[in-house]
Amino acid sequence: MNGIVVRVSRSVARVTGAALGPYQTAVVRIGFGATWLLFLLRELPHRHELYGPDGPWGHDLAEQLTADNGAFTVLMWSDGRIWFEAVYALAVLSSVLLLLGWRTRTLSVLFMVGVLSLQNRSVFMGDGGDNVVHLMSIYLVLTRCGQVWSLDARRARRAAAARARGERVVDRTGPVLWCVLGFLLIAATSAGRLDGDWFVPALLWAVWVSLGLWWAVGRGAGGGGQPRILLDVITNIVHNGALVVIMAEACLIYATAGWYKIQGSRWQDGTAVYYPLNLDYFSPWPALSDALAANGTVIMLITYGTVAVQVAFPFTLFNRRIKNVLLAVMMTEHAVIAVTLGLPFFSLAMIAADAVFLPTSFLRRLGDRAARAGNRTARRLPRAVLAAAAHRHGDADRDRHRDGGSHGDGDGRPATVPGPRSRGDDAGAAGAGAGAVEGRTPGPRT
Repeated sequence: MNGIVVRVSRSVARVTGAALGPYQTAVVRIGFGATWLLFLLRELPHRHELYGPDGPWGHDLAEQLTADNGAFTVLMWSDGRIWFEAVYALAVLSSVLLLLGWRTRTLSVLFMVGVLSLQNRSVFMGDGGDNVVHLMSIYLVLTRCGQVWSLDARRARRAAAARARGERVVDRTGPVLWCVLGFLLIAATSAGRLDGDWFVPALLWAVWVSLGLWWAVGRGAGGGGQPRILLDVITNIVHNGALVVIMAEACLIYATAGWYKIQGSRWQDGTAVYYPLNLDYFSPWPALSDALAANGTVIMLITYGTVAVQVAFPFTLFNRRIKNVLLAVMMTEHAVIAVTLGLPFFSLAMIAADAVFLPTSFLRRLGDRAARAGNRTARRLPRAVLAAAAHRHGDADRDRHRDGGSHGDGDGRPATVPGPRSRGDDAGAAGAGAGAVEGRTPGPRT
């Protein structure tokens, strides 16, 4: 009995004492930020047809749909083109800053607002990857996804080093962001713009209040004290709970997909993969699709292998080695789907979701190698810049010498800059001397 109590107490201390999976949540943040950013940039020329005022799903239809299902989207606040452009630009900017890890607690909220606003505006656009991005954008708000591999982590290290030196660290950007976003939130609530479903407005208010409380407690207690410890415990519990939900969501996606495939006759006879390879919409590389579809054995192995991996993956979490093998297989499968079926963003979203199961040791080695590569690039860049500058100066010198040889003295020597002209030799010598004193090269006498 004492052993059980000890194990339970250790588990509780682990869950409340630290935010688990910092590298995994960082990869999820980077993966989904990059996926959504690349999607927005690719669809930039078609944004008005997909989500804007020129789309087939008009503003009136979107209003009726959101009124029925209570979906959150700020695009319903106005049907103007300027407002749409502002929301789209906010979605792009929040994706970039979340990818870099700048003010991740605030940017994760703006990222969620951008994702929900665009996707709920036109729910019939996109594929299965959009649903994954939709859910993960909400879960990321509840995580501390900027602990590593982020600008927030670098700022925290610099602040800790400054405090160790006895310097006073003042953060002005955070309070300014909090005040601006709070003003917008209060204005939207007062105007009745958040009268739909209660979940997203409640989440926005909860995050805004918690950020203000976090700053106030840290400022009043000097960065420590019991209130700050209590807030750390609550934040760690929320983060760890969201991390478990992300893992469960990924397992649920694969489990439901696998069990539904088992019930299909084409998956049972091993021919299901053959049919999408023969659809023009899913054949960006027809030659590759034809080569795969022509081999019946390969089609059968891929069909049965896909079902087996998806059904078995949730059960392999209890065995680390088997889980890592199947994880590599699934990521490879999604990469193949991105190329053969032309679904890059669906594949990127699923790979980013799968990354939550990657081993910490592997992610650390990957981060160390990336850091070393970045340092080598940073050291080589100044050398390359200096070499290029020296090369340009050398070309300029050769050009000047070549020009001087063609317009100089008769013996091919470069012409010198003429000094002040005078009437006589004595005056010319005096002028040459004056030119030398002033730093000018004396020219030939006149």
